[in-house]
Amino acid sequence: RAAMYGLGAFPITATASTAGTVKFSADGLVILGCESIATTIVSPFIAKCLWTPSKGAPIILTGTLTPTDAVNFTSVDSAPLTAKVGVPVQGVISPINIYVDTVLASGATGPLAPRFGVSCAITSEYIIGQTIVFRVYANNAEQAGAVMDSKNTEQAYIEVAGIKDPIPLSFGNHSGVSFWAGVIKTGTTPGLYSTLGIISFKVTMVAKDSNTIRVLSTKLSRKTVNGVPVKVDGKYVFQRVPAYRTVQVDPPLKGATGTWQSNFTASSLLTLYAVPKV
Repeated sequence: RAAMYGLGAFPITATASTAGTVKFSADGLVILGCESIATTIVSPFIAKCLWTPSKGAPIILTGTLTPTDAVNFTSVDSAPLTAKVGVPVQGVISPINIYVDTVLASGATGPLAPRFGVSCAITSEYIIGQTIVFRVYANNAEQAGAVMDSKNTEQAYIEVAGIKDPIPLSFGNHSGVSFWAGVIKTGTTPGLYSTLGIISFKVTMVAKDSNTIRVLSTKLSRKTVNGVPVKVDGKYVFQRVPAYRTVQVDPPLKGATGTWQSNFTASSLLTLYAVPKV
C-alpha cells in the first residue's frame, strides 16, 4: 500500500515458519538484490527486501522460501500479493502542471435542485439534468512557474468521451478568483450529454511560443539574523540566494503542451447518475 512509483525503494517483509532464505519476485521476475535474503534465525523468521517498483500499476509480489533445515522442511512459494503502486493523481507528461476539479453550476440545476443544488460545491458525482463546470488551474515550469492565463496560452480544451467536439476552456474572473472553465450540460433533451456512468475526459493546454524565458539563477544578498545584517570582523556577510532573470531567446521557445487525465480511484472518478426512482 505504501509503495510509490518514482520515490525509490520500498521494503517488503516476508514471515516464514522456519529459518532459511527467501527469493522475492515481482510479476514473476526475481527482484535484483533479493535473490536470496536470509531470514532471522529466531521466530518470527523474517526476511526483508528493498524493492523499487518498475511502474505505477498493480504488481504481483511473491516469495519462495528455501529452508535451512532441508530434512524436516521443504521449499514453498507464498500466496501472491497484489501491491497497488501509487502514482501521482496529477501525473502529467510536460512541464505544465495542471489541477482540475468539477463543481455544480451556479444556480440550481437538475430535477433534484431543491435538495441537491449547492452551486460551486466541489464534487465528482452528478445527477442527469445538472450542469457540470470544469475548473482548471495550471502553471508553466518552463516559464518559472508562471500562471497559465489567456495572454500566454495558445489553446485550452477538454475532450470528453461521447462528445464529438472538444469543449473550449475560457479564462476569466469568477467572483474574485481567476481560472479556466468549461461546461457540460447534462439532460435527456437531444443535444445534451446523457451517458450515465463514468465520464472519461482529458484536459489539454498549449502554451504560446515565447521570445523570453525566466531562468533560475542566484544573487548575493546580505545575511541577516532577526532583520539585523550580520558582520564578521567589521565586514558584512553575504550569502547566495535563488533569483530569476529574464533571457531573450532566438528562435522563440516552442510552447509546451500539457495534458491531464485523472488517476483517481474508481469511486472518485467523475460520474453521472440517473434520477433516483421514488
